[in-house]
Amino acid sequence: MTSDRMEVPVAGRAMSRPSSPDVVVVGAGLAGLYQMHRLRRLGLSYRVFEAGSGIGGTWFWNRYPGARCDVESLQYSYSFSEELEQEWKWTERYPTQPEILRYIEHVAQRYDLHRDVELDTRVTSAVWDGERWAITTDRPETVSARYVIYATGCLSQPREIDIPGLDNFRGNVWSTARWPHDDVDFTGRRVAVIGTGSSGVQLIPVIAQQAAELTVFQRTANYIIPARNAPLSPQAQQEHKANYPTHRRLARESPAGLLGVQGQTSALDATAEERRQAFEQAWSTGGLTALRADYHDLSLDPAANRTVSDFLRDKIRSIVCDPETAEALAPSDHPFGTKRPCLDTGYFQTYNLDHVRLVDLRTTPITTITTHGIQTTDQHIEIDDLVLATGFDAMTGALLAIDIRGRHGLRLADAWADGPTTYLGLQIAGFPNMFTITGPGSPSVLSNMIVSIEQHVDWISDCLTHLNGQVIEASPHAQQRWVAHVAETADQTLMNHANSWYVGANIPGKPRVVMPYVGGVGRYRAICDKVAAAGYEGFVLTPPE
Repeated sequence: MTSDRMEVPVAGRAMSRPSSPDVVVVGAGLAGLYQMHRLRRLGLSYRVFEAGSGIGGTWFWNRYPGARCDVESLQYSYSFSEELEQEWKWTERYPTQPEILRYIEHVAQRYDLHRDVELDTRVTSAVWDGERWAITTDRPETVSARYVIYATGCLSQPREIDIPGLDNFRGNVWSTARWPHDDVDFTGRRVAVIGTGSSGVQLIPVIAQQAAELTVFQRTANYIIPARNAPLSPQAQQEHKANYPTHRRLARESPAGLLGVQGQTSALDATAEERRQAFEQAWSTGGLTALRADYHDLSLDPAANRTVSDFLRDKIRSIVCDPETAEALAPSDHPFGTKRPCLDTGYFQTYNLDHVRLVDLRTTPITTITTHGIQTTDQHIEIDDLVLATGFDAMTGALLAIDIRGRHGLRLADAWADGPTTYLGLQIAGFPNMFTITGPGSPSVLSNMIVSIEQHVDWISDCLTHLNGQVIEASPHAQQRWVAHVAETADQTLMNHANSWYVGANIPGKPRVVMPYVGGVGRYRAICDKVAAAGYEGFVLTPPE
Protein backbone atom coordinates (compact mmCIF):
# COMPACT_ATOMS: atom_id res chain seq x y z
CA MET A 1 0.00 0.00 0.00
CA THR A 2 1.27 3.48 -0.83
CA SER A 3 1.90 6.21 1.71
CA ASP A 4 1.43 9.37 -0.38
CA ARG A 5 -2.01 10.83 0.35
CA MET A 6 -3.94 14.01 -0.28
CA GLU A 7 -6.94 15.72 1.31
CA VAL A 8 -10.04 15.49 -0.91
CA PRO A 9 -13.37 17.12 0.02
CA VAL A 10 -16.09 14.48 0.01
CA ALA A 11 -19.75 14.97 0.94
CA GLY A 12 -18.99 18.21 2.80
CA ARG A 13 -15.91 17.14 4.72
CA ALA A 14 -12.22 16.63 4.06
CA MET A 15 -11.08 13.04 3.82
CA SER A 16 -7.64 11.54 3.31
CA ARG A 17 -7.34 9.67 0.00
CA PRO A 18 -4.30 7.91 -1.50
CA SER A 19 -3.07 9.59 -4.66
CA SER A 20 -1.43 6.32 -5.76
CA PRO A 21 -3.80 3.56 -4.66
CA ASP A 22 -3.56 -0.07 -5.61
CA VAL A 23 -6.97 0.06 -7.32
CA VAL A 24 -9.39 2.62 -8.72
CA VAL A 25 -13.04 1.57 -8.97
CA VAL A 26 -15.26 3.57 -11.32
CA GLY A 27 -18.90 3.53 -10.25
CA ALA A 28 -20.72 3.00 -6.95
CA GLY A 29 -23.76 0.99 -7.91
CA LEU A 30 -24.35 -2.61 -6.86
CA ALA A 31 -21.13 -3.69 -8.61
CA GLY A 32 -18.86 -0.93 -7.35
CA LEU A 33 -20.05 -1.19 -3.76
CA TYR A 34 -19.48 -4.93 -3.57
CA GLN A 35 -16.09 -4.58 -5.27
CA MET A 36 -15.11 -1.98 -2.71
CA HIS A 37 -16.21 -4.31 0.11
CA ARG A 38 -14.01 -7.08 -1.29
CA LEU A 39 -11.00 -4.78 -1.80
CA ARG A 40 -11.23 -3.61 1.79
CA ARG A 41 -11.18 -7.21 3.01
CA LEU A 42 -8.13 -7.88 0.82
CA GLY A 43 -6.29 -5.02 2.48
CA LEU A 44 -5.70 -3.16 -0.79
CA SER A 45 -5.76 0.62 -1.01
CA TYR A 46 -8.36 2.05 -3.37
CA ARG A 47 -10.33 5.05 -4.59
CA VAL A 48 -13.97 4.83 -5.69
CA PHE A 49 -15.34 7.49 -8.02
CA GLU A 50 -19.06 8.01 -8.63
CA ALA A 51 -20.48 10.57 -11.06
CA GLY A 52 -23.81 10.83 -9.24
CA SER A 53 -24.56 12.74 -6.07
CA GLY A 54 -25.56 9.48 -4.38
CA ILE A 55 -24.76 5.78 -4.50
CA GLY A 56 -26.89 3.19 -6.26
CA GLY A 57 -25.99 3.43 -9.94
CA THR A 58 -28.99 2.44 -12.04
CA TRP A 59 -31.28 2.74 -9.05
CA PHE A 60 -30.02 6.22 -8.22
CA TRP A 61 -30.64 7.61 -11.70
CA ASN A 62 -33.79 5.79 -12.84
CA ARG A 63 -36.48 7.37 -10.67
CA TYR A 64 -39.26 7.69 -13.24
CA PRO A 65 -42.84 6.87 -12.19
CA GLY A 66 -43.37 3.13 -11.96
CA ALA A 67 -39.67 2.22 -12.03
CA ARG A 68 -39.36 -1.35 -10.82
CA CYS A 69 -36.99 -4.32 -11.18
CA ASP A 70 -38.10 -7.20 -13.41
CA VAL A 71 -36.30 -9.74 -11.21
CA GLU A 72 -38.06 -10.86 -8.04
CA SER A 73 -36.83 -9.06 -4.95
CA LEU A 74 -35.80 -12.18 -3.04
CA GLN A 75 -33.48 -13.05 -5.94
CA TYR A 76 -32.35 -9.48 -6.70
CA SER A 77 -30.18 -9.14 -3.62
CA TYR A 78 -26.65 -9.82 -2.48
CA SER A 79 -25.76 -13.35 -1.45
CA PHE A 80 -22.34 -12.74 0.12
CA SER A 81 -23.70 -12.38 3.67
CA GLU A 82 -26.14 -14.74 5.32
CA GLU A 83 -26.91 -12.13 7.98
CA LEU A 84 -27.75 -9.54 5.31
CA GLU A 85 -29.97 -12.02 3.48
CA GLN A 86 -31.96 -12.73 6.61
CA GLU A 87 -32.29 -9.25 8.09
CA TRP A 88 -33.60 -7.29 5.09
CA LYS A 89 -37.33 -7.57 4.50
CA TRP A 90 -38.81 -6.93 1.05
CA THR A 91 -42.40 -5.75 0.69
CA GLU A 92 -43.34 -6.85 -2.85
CA ARG A 93 -42.66 -9.62 -5.34
CA TYR A 94 -40.99 -7.10 -7.68
CA PRO A 95 -39.28 -4.24 -5.84
CA THR A 96 -39.75 -0.59 -6.79
CA GLN A 97 -36.85 1.78 -7.38
CA PRO A 98 -37.26 3.48 -3.98
CA GLU A 99 -37.22 0.14 -2.17
CA ILE A 100 -34.11 -1.06 -4.03
CA LEU A 101 -32.34 2.20 -3.27
CA ARG A 102 -33.26 1.83 0.42
CA TYR A 103 -31.77 -1.66 0.30
CA ILE A 104 -28.55 -0.38 -1.26
CA GLU A 105 -28.33 2.38 1.37
CA HIS A 106 -28.87 -0.23 4.08
CA VAL A 107 -26.01 -2.34 2.72
CA ALA A 108 -23.73 0.71 2.51
CA GLN A 109 -24.51 1.69 6.09
CA ARG A 110 -24.15 -1.85 7.40
CA TYR A 111 -20.67 -2.21 5.92
CA ASP A 112 -19.63 1.45 6.30
CA LEU A 113 -19.18 1.93 2.55
CA HIS A 114 -20.33 5.54 2.20
CA ARG A 115 -17.12 6.97 3.61
CA ASP A 116 -15.01 5.62 0.76
CA VAL A 117 -17.18 6.78 -2.16
CA GLU A 118 -16.25 10.07 -3.79
CA LEU A 119 -19.52 11.42 -5.15
CA ASP A 120 -20.06 13.99 -7.89
CA THR A 121 -16.79 12.84 -9.43
CA ARG A 122 -16.78 11.77 -13.06
CA VAL A 123 -13.80 9.91 -14.51
CA THR A 124 -12.90 11.58 -17.80
CA SER A 125 -9.81 9.65 -18.91
CA ALA A 126 -7.59 6.69 -18.07
CA VAL A 127 -4.14 6.28 -19.62
CA TRP A 128 -1.73 3.36 -19.18
CA ASP A 129 1.79 4.75 -18.76
CA GLY A 130 3.60 1.43 -19.00
CA GLU A 131 3.42 0.73 -15.28
CA ARG A 132 0.19 2.20 -13.88
CA TRP A 133 -3.07 3.80 -14.87
CA ALA A 134 -3.33 7.60 -14.76
CA ILE A 135 -7.00 8.21 -13.91
CA THR A 136 -8.22 11.78 -14.41
CA THR A 137 -11.49 13.10 -12.99
CA ASP A 138 -13.46 16.29 -13.51
CA ARG A 139 -12.43 17.69 -10.08
CA PRO A 140 -9.81 17.93 -11.71
CA GLU A 141 -7.45 15.37 -10.22
CA THR A 142 -5.21 12.64 -11.60
CA VAL A 143 -4.70 9.45 -9.60
CA SER A 144 -2.08 6.81 -10.33
CA ALA A 145 -3.38 3.26 -9.80
CA ARG A 146 -1.90 -0.16 -10.40
CA TYR A 147 -5.32 -1.58 -11.38
CA VAL A 148 -8.58 -0.05 -12.57
CA ILE A 149 -11.97 -1.76 -12.33
CA TYR A 150 -14.92 -0.39 -14.28
CA ALA A 151 -18.25 -0.87 -12.50
CA THR A 152 -19.96 1.57 -14.84
CA GLY A 153 -23.06 -0.49 -15.57
CA CYS A 154 -24.51 -1.92 -18.77
CA LEU A 155 -27.49 0.44 -18.99
CA SER A 156 -26.13 3.70 -17.63
CA GLN A 157 -25.23 5.85 -20.64
CA PRO A 158 -28.45 7.46 -21.96
CA ARG A 159 -28.95 7.31 -25.69
CA GLU A 160 -28.34 10.67 -27.36
CA ILE A 161 -31.59 12.01 -28.80
CA ASP A 162 -31.58 13.62 -32.23
CA ILE A 163 -35.15 14.69 -32.95
CA PRO A 164 -35.54 17.73 -35.21
CA GLY A 165 -36.81 20.76 -33.32
CA LEU A 166 -36.38 19.33 -29.83
CA ASP A 167 -34.59 22.48 -28.65
CA ASN A 168 -37.55 24.59 -29.78
CA PHE A 169 -40.08 22.93 -27.48
CA ARG A 170 -41.27 25.36 -24.77
CA GLY A 171 -42.82 22.77 -22.48
CA ASN A 172 -41.15 20.43 -20.01
CA VAL A 173 -38.83 17.68 -21.29
CA TRP A 174 -38.22 14.74 -18.99
CA SER A 175 -35.86 11.78 -19.50
CA THR A 176 -36.50 8.44 -17.81
CA ALA A 177 -32.74 7.94 -17.54
CA ARG A 178 -32.21 11.22 -15.66
CA TRP A 179 -35.48 11.75 -13.81
CA PRO A 180 -35.56 14.53 -11.19
CA HIS A 181 -35.43 13.52 -7.55
CA ASP A 182 -38.61 15.44 -6.78
CA ASP A 183 -41.98 14.11 -7.90
CA VAL A 184 -43.33 15.34 -11.23
CA ASP A 185 -47.07 16.03 -11.24
CA PHE A 186 -48.81 15.42 -14.57
CA THR A 187 -52.31 16.12 -13.24
CA GLY A 188 -54.40 17.78 -15.93
CA ARG A 189 -51.46 17.92 -18.35
CA ARG A 190 -51.19 16.94 -22.00
CA VAL A 191 -48.30 14.46 -22.03
CA ALA A 192 -46.41 12.68 -24.80
CA VAL A 193 -44.16 9.68 -24.21
CA ILE A 194 -41.65 8.64 -26.85
CA GLY A 195 -40.46 5.07 -26.35
CA THR A 196 -42.12 1.81 -25.35
CA GLY A 197 -39.25 -0.24 -24.00
CA SER A 198 -39.08 -1.34 -20.39
CA SER A 199 -39.09 2.20 -18.97
CA GLY A 200 -41.99 3.28 -21.14
CA VAL A 201 -44.01 0.17 -20.32
CA GLN A 202 -43.59 0.87 -16.60
CA LEU A 203 -44.30 4.59 -16.58
CA ILE A 204 -47.11 4.88 -19.17
CA PRO A 205 -49.84 3.33 -16.96
CA VAL A 206 -48.76 5.58 -14.04
CA ILE A 207 -48.79 8.79 -16.09
CA ALA A 208 -52.15 7.81 -17.56
CA GLN A 209 -53.63 7.95 -14.05
CA GLN A 210 -52.78 11.67 -13.84
CA ALA A 211 -52.66 13.17 -17.32
CA ALA A 212 -55.64 14.80 -19.02
CA GLU A 213 -54.31 13.50 -22.35
CA LEU A 214 -51.56 10.95 -23.00
CA THR A 215 -50.11 10.25 -26.43
CA VAL A 216 -47.65 7.35 -26.75
CA PHE A 217 -45.25 7.33 -29.70
CA GLN A 218 -44.16 3.77 -30.46
CA ARG A 219 -41.40 2.78 -32.86
CA THR A 220 -41.26 -0.93 -32.01
CA ALA A 221 -43.94 -3.06 -30.41
CA ASN A 222 -42.68 -5.31 -27.62
CA TYR A 223 -43.64 -8.64 -26.15
CA ILE A 224 -44.88 -7.92 -22.66
CA ILE A 225 -45.61 -10.39 -19.89
CA PRO A 226 -47.76 -9.70 -16.82
CA ALA A 227 -45.69 -9.17 -13.68
CA ARG A 228 -48.47 -10.40 -11.39
CA ASN A 229 -46.87 -8.28 -8.71
CA ALA A 230 -48.20 -8.65 -5.17
CA PRO A 231 -47.19 -7.94 -1.59
CA LEU A 232 -44.79 -10.45 -0.04
CA SER A 233 -46.18 -12.15 3.02
CA PRO A 234 -43.88 -12.77 6.00
CA GLN A 235 -44.48 -16.49 5.58
CA ALA A 236 -43.43 -16.49 1.91
CA GLN A 237 -40.23 -14.62 2.80
CA GLN A 238 -39.41 -16.95 5.66
CA GLU A 239 -39.88 -20.01 3.47
CA HIS A 240 -37.64 -18.59 0.75
CA LYS A 241 -34.97 -17.42 3.17
CA ALA A 242 -34.92 -20.79 4.91
CA ASN A 243 -33.77 -22.29 1.61
CA TYR A 244 -31.46 -19.50 0.49
CA PRO A 245 -28.34 -21.71 0.11
CA THR A 246 -30.15 -24.02 -2.31
CA HIS A 247 -31.86 -21.15 -4.13
CA ARG A 248 -28.57 -19.30 -4.62
CA ARG A 249 -26.77 -22.41 -5.89
CA LEU A 250 -29.51 -23.21 -8.39
CA ALA A 251 -29.54 -19.61 -9.63
CA ARG A 252 -25.76 -19.62 -10.14
CA GLU A 253 -26.02 -22.83 -12.16
CA SER A 254 -29.00 -21.71 -14.24
CA PRO A 255 -28.97 -20.13 -17.72
CA ALA A 256 -30.16 -16.70 -16.57
CA GLY A 257 -29.17 -16.60 -12.92
CA LEU A 258 -32.80 -17.11 -11.95
CA LEU A 259 -34.74 -19.85 -10.24
CA GLY A 260 -36.89 -21.92 -12.55
CA VAL A 261 -36.02 -25.00 -14.56
CA GLN A 262 -35.99 -24.68 -18.35
CA GLY A 263 -38.07 -27.35 -20.05
CA GLN A 264 -36.42 -30.32 -21.73
CA THR A 265 -39.03 -30.90 -24.44
CA SER A 266 -39.66 -29.16 -27.75
CA ALA A 267 -42.67 -26.89 -28.16
CA LEU A 268 -43.19 -28.61 -31.52
CA ASP A 269 -43.59 -32.02 -29.87
CA ALA A 270 -46.55 -30.80 -27.84
CA THR A 271 -50.08 -30.58 -29.22
CA ALA A 272 -51.66 -27.18 -29.78
CA GLU A 273 -53.86 -27.71 -26.73
CA GLU A 274 -50.91 -28.74 -24.54
CA ARG A 275 -49.01 -25.62 -25.59
CA ARG A 276 -52.03 -23.42 -24.96
CA GLN A 277 -52.45 -24.79 -21.45
CA ALA A 278 -48.74 -24.38 -20.70
CA PHE A 279 -48.68 -20.80 -21.97
CA GLU A 280 -51.90 -19.92 -20.14
CA GLN A 281 -50.39 -21.21 -16.90
CA ALA A 282 -47.26 -19.12 -17.51
CA TRP A 283 -49.36 -16.03 -18.32
CA SER A 284 -51.29 -16.39 -15.06
CA THR A 285 -48.07 -16.95 -13.09
CA GLY A 286 -46.20 -13.99 -14.58
CA GLY A 287 -42.47 -13.32 -14.59
CA LEU A 288 -39.63 -13.60 -17.08
CA THR A 289 -38.95 -17.32 -16.63
CA ALA A 290 -42.50 -18.64 -16.75
CA LEU A 291 -42.92 -18.78 -20.54
CA ARG A 292 -39.63 -20.66 -20.94
CA ALA A 293 -40.34 -23.19 -18.21
CA ASP A 294 -41.91 -25.88 -20.40
CA TYR A 295 -39.97 -25.86 -23.68
CA HIS A 296 -36.23 -25.61 -24.33
CA ASP A 297 -36.32 -24.47 -27.95
CA LEU A 298 -38.30 -21.23 -27.84
CA SER A 299 -35.09 -19.22 -28.28
CA LEU A 300 -33.54 -21.65 -30.75
CA ASP A 301 -36.12 -22.67 -33.35
CA PRO A 302 -38.18 -20.15 -35.37
CA ALA A 303 -41.16 -22.50 -35.59
CA ALA A 304 -41.11 -23.18 -31.85
CA ASN A 305 -40.78 -19.46 -31.17
CA ARG A 306 -43.82 -18.69 -33.33
CA THR A 307 -45.98 -20.77 -30.98
CA VAL A 308 -45.30 -18.45 -28.03
CA SER A 309 -45.17 -15.30 -30.17
CA ASP A 310 -48.62 -16.07 -31.62
CA PHE A 311 -49.96 -16.73 -28.13
CA LEU A 312 -48.72 -13.35 -26.87
CA ARG A 313 -50.07 -11.48 -29.90
CA ASP A 314 -53.48 -13.07 -29.34
CA LYS A 315 -53.37 -11.96 -25.72
CA ILE A 316 -52.81 -8.36 -26.80
CA ARG A 317 -55.76 -8.54 -29.20
CA SER A 318 -57.96 -9.93 -26.43
CA ILE A 319 -57.08 -7.07 -24.06
CA VAL A 320 -56.99 -3.97 -26.30
CA CYS A 321 -60.47 -3.02 -27.48
CA ASP A 322 -59.59 -1.03 -30.60
CA PRO A 323 -58.48 -3.51 -33.32
CA GLU A 324 -56.17 -1.02 -35.06
CA THR A 325 -54.40 -0.14 -31.81
CA ALA A 326 -54.15 -3.82 -30.87
CA GLU A 327 -52.46 -4.66 -34.16
CA ALA A 328 -49.99 -1.81 -33.72
CA LEU A 329 -49.13 -3.11 -30.23
CA ALA A 330 -48.68 -6.70 -31.43
CA PRO A 331 -44.99 -7.33 -32.35
CA SER A 332 -44.48 -8.65 -35.86
CA ASP A 333 -40.85 -7.90 -36.73
CA HIS A 334 -38.90 -10.01 -34.24
CA PRO A 335 -39.18 -13.32 -32.37
CA PHE A 336 -40.11 -13.40 -28.71
CA GLY A 337 -37.04 -13.06 -26.47
CA THR A 338 -34.73 -11.49 -29.04
CA LYS A 339 -35.50 -8.13 -27.48
CA ARG A 340 -35.74 -7.78 -23.72
CA PRO A 341 -39.27 -8.88 -22.78
CA CYS A 342 -40.98 -6.38 -20.53
CA LEU A 343 -43.03 -6.99 -17.40
CA ASP A 344 -46.17 -4.91 -17.09
CA THR A 345 -48.90 -3.95 -14.71
CA GLY A 346 -51.92 -2.80 -16.72
CA TYR A 347 -49.94 -1.63 -19.77
CA PHE A 348 -52.22 -2.90 -22.51
CA GLN A 349 -55.35 -2.02 -20.53
CA THR A 350 -54.14 1.60 -20.50
CA TYR A 351 -54.91 1.89 -24.22
CA ASN A 352 -58.58 1.28 -23.51
CA LEU A 353 -58.81 4.60 -21.69
CA ASP A 354 -60.48 7.41 -23.63
CA HIS A 355 -57.70 9.94 -22.97
CA VAL A 356 -54.86 7.64 -24.12
CA ARG A 357 -53.86 7.10 -27.75
CA LEU A 358 -51.06 5.38 -29.61
CA VAL A 359 -49.12 6.79 -32.54
CA ASP A 360 -47.29 4.17 -34.58
CA LEU A 361 -44.05 5.77 -35.78
CA ARG A 362 -43.63 3.08 -38.42
CA THR A 363 -46.65 4.46 -40.30
CA THR A 364 -46.68 8.10 -39.14
CA PRO A 365 -43.15 9.16 -38.13
CA ILE A 366 -42.29 12.38 -36.32
CA THR A 367 -41.15 15.13 -38.65
CA THR A 368 -40.33 17.76 -36.03
CA ILE A 369 -40.90 18.95 -32.49
CA THR A 370 -42.61 22.35 -32.48
CA THR A 371 -42.78 24.98 -29.76
CA HIS A 372 -46.01 23.52 -28.42
CA GLY A 373 -46.17 19.95 -29.65
CA ILE A 374 -45.16 17.18 -32.02
CA GLN A 375 -45.68 17.18 -35.77
CA THR A 376 -46.00 13.82 -37.50
CA THR A 377 -46.51 13.14 -41.17
CA ASP A 378 -50.29 13.45 -40.76
CA GLN A 379 -51.08 15.56 -37.67
CA HIS A 380 -49.90 18.07 -35.08
CA ILE A 381 -50.36 17.04 -31.43
CA GLU A 382 -50.23 19.79 -28.83
CA ILE A 383 -48.61 18.82 -25.54
CA ASP A 384 -47.42 20.37 -22.28
CA ASP A 385 -44.86 17.72 -21.30
CA LEU A 386 -42.56 15.47 -23.34
CA VAL A 387 -41.19 12.30 -21.75
CA LEU A 388 -38.24 10.61 -23.46
CA ALA A 389 -38.12 6.88 -22.67
CA THR A 390 -35.58 6.28 -25.40
CA GLY A 391 -33.15 3.92 -23.73
CA PHE A 392 -29.41 3.58 -23.46
CA ASP A 393 -26.20 3.06 -25.38
CA ALA A 394 -26.02 -0.38 -23.83
CA MET A 395 -22.95 -2.24 -22.55
CA THR A 396 -20.30 -0.13 -24.29
CA GLY A 397 -21.61 3.43 -23.96
CA ALA A 398 -20.43 4.15 -20.42
CA LEU A 399 -16.94 2.79 -21.12
CA LEU A 400 -16.54 4.65 -24.41
CA ALA A 401 -17.66 7.89 -22.73
CA ILE A 402 -14.29 7.77 -20.93
CA ASP A 403 -11.11 8.43 -22.92
CA ILE A 404 -9.40 5.10 -22.17
CA ARG A 405 -5.95 4.53 -23.68
CA GLY A 406 -3.95 1.33 -23.26
CA ARG A 407 -0.58 0.16 -24.53
CA HIS A 408 1.13 2.47 -27.03
CA GLY A 409 -1.73 4.95 -26.68
CA LEU A 410 -4.33 2.56 -28.13
CA ARG A 411 -7.77 4.14 -27.66
CA LEU A 412 -10.54 1.82 -26.53
CA ALA A 413 -12.80 3.52 -29.08
CA ASP A 414 -10.40 2.42 -31.83
CA ALA A 415 -9.98 -1.09 -30.43
CA TRP A 416 -13.79 -1.41 -30.48
CA ALA A 417 -14.36 0.34 -33.82
CA ASP A 418 -15.84 -2.86 -35.29
CA GLY A 419 -17.61 -3.88 -32.09
CA PRO A 420 -16.54 -4.74 -28.54
CA THR A 421 -13.88 -7.42 -28.12
CA THR A 422 -13.02 -8.86 -24.70
CA TYR A 423 -11.76 -12.00 -23.08
CA LEU A 424 -14.58 -13.37 -20.92
CA GLY A 425 -16.05 -9.89 -20.65
CA LEU A 426 -13.43 -9.29 -17.96
CA GLN A 427 -10.41 -7.88 -19.77
CA ILE A 428 -9.40 -6.39 -23.12
CA ALA A 429 -6.17 -7.16 -24.98
CA GLY A 430 -3.93 -4.12 -25.06
CA PHE A 431 -5.29 -2.76 -21.76
CA PRO A 432 -3.25 -4.27 -18.92
CA ASN A 433 -4.52 -4.36 -15.33
CA MET A 434 -7.96 -3.18 -16.44
CA PHE A 435 -11.10 -5.12 -15.53
CA THR A 436 -14.72 -4.67 -16.58
CA ILE A 437 -17.56 -5.93 -14.39
CA THR A 438 -20.30 -7.53 -16.54
CA GLY A 439 -18.63 -6.26 -19.68
CA PRO A 440 -19.44 -7.23 -23.28
CA GLY A 441 -18.84 -10.93 -23.84
CA SER A 442 -20.29 -11.94 -20.45
CA PRO A 443 -23.91 -12.93 -19.66
CA SER A 444 -24.59 -9.54 -18.00
CA VAL A 445 -27.89 -8.14 -19.39
CA LEU A 446 -29.22 -11.61 -20.26
CA SER A 447 -29.05 -12.58 -16.60
CA ASN A 448 -30.06 -11.61 -13.12
CA MET A 449 -27.51 -8.80 -12.97
CA ILE A 450 -26.70 -9.15 -9.30
CA VAL A 451 -25.75 -12.83 -9.76
CA SER A 452 -23.42 -11.87 -12.59
CA ILE A 453 -22.04 -8.91 -10.63
CA GLU A 454 -21.12 -11.06 -7.65
CA GLN A 455 -19.48 -13.68 -9.85
CA HIS A 456 -17.33 -11.05 -11.60
CA VAL A 457 -16.38 -9.21 -8.43
CA ASP A 458 -15.38 -12.46 -6.71
CA TRP A 459 -13.37 -13.58 -9.75
CA ILE A 460 -11.56 -10.23 -10.01
CA SER A 461 -10.85 -10.15 -6.27
CA ASP A 462 -9.41 -13.67 -6.30
CA CYS A 463 -7.36 -12.71 -9.34
CA LEU A 464 -5.89 -9.66 -7.59
CA THR A 465 -4.87 -11.87 -4.67
CA HIS A 466 -3.19 -14.31 -7.06
CA LEU A 467 -1.38 -11.52 -8.93
CA ASN A 468 0.25 -10.02 -5.83
CA GLY A 469 1.22 -6.93 -7.81
CA GLN A 470 1.91 -8.60 -11.17
CA VAL A 471 0.62 -7.19 -14.45
CA ILE A 472 -2.22 -9.13 -16.11
CA GLU A 473 -3.44 -8.75 -19.66
CA ALA A 474 -5.71 -10.79 -21.90
CA SER A 475 -3.76 -12.36 -24.74
CA PRO A 476 -4.93 -11.36 -28.25
CA HIS A 477 -5.26 -15.03 -29.21
CA ALA A 478 -7.44 -15.91 -26.21
CA GLN A 479 -9.56 -12.83 -26.83
CA GLN A 480 -10.00 -13.75 -30.49
CA ARG A 481 -11.10 -17.27 -29.55
CA TRP A 482 -13.56 -15.97 -26.96
CA VAL A 483 -15.09 -13.41 -29.32
CA ALA A 484 -15.55 -16.17 -31.90
CA HIS A 485 -17.15 -18.40 -29.28
CA VAL A 486 -19.55 -15.65 -28.20
CA ALA A 487 -20.58 -15.05 -31.83
CA GLU A 488 -20.91 -18.76 -32.59
CA THR A 489 -23.06 -19.30 -29.51
CA ALA A 490 -25.32 -16.39 -30.48
CA ASP A 491 -25.67 -17.77 -34.01
CA GLN A 492 -27.16 -20.95 -32.55
CA THR A 493 -30.05 -18.87 -31.20
CA LEU A 494 -32.47 -16.34 -32.68
CA MET A 495 -30.63 -13.33 -31.21
CA ASN A 496 -29.56 -12.00 -34.60
CA HIS A 497 -33.17 -11.97 -35.81
CA ALA A 498 -33.96 -8.62 -34.19
CA ASN A 499 -32.70 -5.04 -34.30
CA SER A 500 -32.27 -4.83 -30.54
CA TRP A 501 -30.01 -2.96 -28.17
CA TYR A 502 -28.44 -6.36 -27.46
CA VAL A 503 -26.74 -5.91 -30.86
CA GLY A 504 -26.42 -2.12 -30.70
CA ALA A 505 -29.12 -1.51 -33.31
CA ASN A 506 -30.71 1.33 -31.34
CA ILE A 507 -27.62 3.53 -31.77
CA PRO A 508 -27.00 4.93 -35.29
CA GLY A 509 -23.60 3.85 -36.58
CA LYS A 510 -22.91 1.41 -33.76
CA PRO A 511 -21.43 -1.87 -35.05
CA ARG A 512 -23.98 -4.67 -35.08
CA VAL A 513 -22.61 -7.34 -32.74
CA VAL A 514 -24.39 -9.58 -30.22
CA MET A 515 -22.73 -8.11 -27.14
CA PRO A 516 -23.81 -10.40 -24.25
CA TYR A 517 -22.79 -14.04 -23.96
CA VAL A 518 -25.89 -16.19 -24.53
CA GLY A 519 -24.34 -19.46 -23.35
CA GLY A 520 -25.81 -19.06 -19.88
CA VAL A 521 -24.69 -18.03 -16.41
CA GLY A 522 -23.90 -21.55 -15.19
CA ARG A 523 -21.86 -22.48 -18.23
CA TYR A 524 -20.02 -19.15 -18.18
CA ARG A 525 -19.17 -19.48 -14.48
CA ALA A 526 -17.68 -22.93 -15.10
CA ILE A 527 -15.51 -21.52 -17.90
CA CYS A 528 -14.24 -18.66 -15.72
CA ASP A 529 -13.48 -21.03 -12.84
CA LYS A 530 -11.57 -23.34 -15.18
CA VAL A 531 -9.52 -20.43 -16.52
CA ALA A 532 -8.57 -19.36 -12.99
CA ALA A 533 -7.78 -22.91 -11.86
CA ALA A 534 -5.39 -23.28 -14.81
CA GLY A 535 -3.32 -20.31 -13.62
CA TYR A 536 -5.42 -17.73 -15.50
CA GLU A 537 -5.16 -19.43 -18.83
CA GLY A 538 -5.47 -16.99 -21.73
CA PHE A 539 -4.04 -14.13 -19.68
CA VAL A 540 -0.41 -13.03 -19.73
CA LEU A 541 1.04 -12.45 -16.26
CA THR A 542 4.31 -10.53 -15.96
CA PRO A 543 6.28 -8.78 -13.19
CA PRO A 544 5.68 -5.02 -12.84
CA GLU A 545 7.30 -3.17 -15.71
